[in-house]
Amino acid sequence: MQHVDDEFYERADQHIQLSNEQITDQIGKGKVSASMLYATSRFNAWISACGWNTGTELEQAKEETIQYFLAEYRKMLEENLDDYIENFDEYMSIPPESENIN
Repeated sequence: MQHVDDEFYERADQHIQLSNEQITDQIGKGKVSASMLYATSRFNAWISACGWNTGTELEQAKEETIQYFLAEYRKMLEENLDDYIENFDEYMSIPPESENIN
């Protein structure tokens, strides 16, 4: 991953904390994950649109934009999965009543 600013992980932790708070008996982890994924894609679509003057320009950059975000997500997901693989026992030994993401 590229160099990140000092508050990068703090901002990410705030998003994770909000998602953890949304998990209830009625709204499970999968639904919260889907909402977070949708919100991230919506925000990234807006960020992408901010870089262009017209919808036509955005449309012309659409495939390149999608490939960029897919590649970045894949790198981050691989990094986090590797972290969970290496630290599985520590991360997953959380008591059931507090099954929030680390």
